[in-house]
Amino acid sequence: MRGAALTGWGAALPDQVVTNHDFEARGMQTSDEWIVERTGIRERRWGGTTSRMAVDAGRQAIEQSGLEAQDIDLLVLATTTPDQQVPATSATVAGQLGLRCGALDLNAACSGFVYAVVVANGLIATGYDRILVIGSDALSKITDVDDRATAILFADAAGAVVLEAAPEGQLLGWDLGVDGTAVEILDCDIGGFIHMDGKEVFRRAVRAMAESARAAMERAKVGPDDIALVVPHQANARIIEAANSRIGIPMERAAMVLDRTGNTSSASIPVALADAADQGRLAAGDLVLLCGFGAGMTWASAVLRWGAP
Repeated sequence: MRGAALTGWGAALPDQVVTNHDFEARGMQTSDEWIVERTGIRERRWGGTTSRMAVDAGRQAIEQSGLEAQDIDLLVLATTTPDQQVPATSATVAGQLGLRCGALDLNAACSGFVYAVVVANGLIATGYDRILVIGSDALSKITDVDDRATAILFADAAGAVVLEAAPEGQLLGWDLGVDGTAVEILDCDIGGFIHMDGKEVFRRAVRAMAESARAAMERAKVGPDDIALVVPHQANARIIEAANSRIGIPMERAAMVLDRTGNTSSASIPVALADAADQGRLAAGDLVLLCGFGAGMTWASAVLRWGAP
């Protein structure tokens, strides 16, 4: 059975930079040192809309893959912050990109991008040729800017990849899951703001990321030493360090953009992946481990081989 190869990528960030010092200036009881020590975040971007950022990232991915809009067979948009209740934001994105294909939204919170990649891989295996996968979230829209527990964490961004059919699929193994009994530790009511039990999220996230990553590697029949780069969900530097330690992958083999982007939910993994690719950190044949967790509590990991076959 054929599978998918990643042939293009892109990322988009809004223009407004919000630094830790900006929170200090607004009178929030915090400091740059406190935020960096506990999260690893120094600045984040606010001000984008889910559709606008998705369009920018998606267009980059299409162009880099050497394709045109009419070549895309399906758009899968991972987001937890749709522009509207109705219609799906993927419809808006498809229209602005000039796509002439199906489009759907997928919400698995911060795990959404990896969920979307796995879904796209399955659809390519059964007939589609080229799928655009985008993770885009405007978390500033659902964050209380006066809540120190969440305002310093969440931000806006989009990341995208093009997956194309290949005789031998390059998505080698994956693991998806959810523990719906933990919904209340990280949630947001319609019209409200994000609520988070930080300590409990931290505890569950480290375990979920490590266990899911190991499951994906086992299904791919590879081990930690085979992974050239791990691209984790960019939520908190301490979570990433603890999870990597459990997985057995040193931090020098981790893609990190958290310090300048904050937690961008569905966008965080593709943005970090695009950044690593643009920096030349990946070579054809390298194995890449994507792993993350999110509200729900969801988790998702995938092992892919880098470079078109």
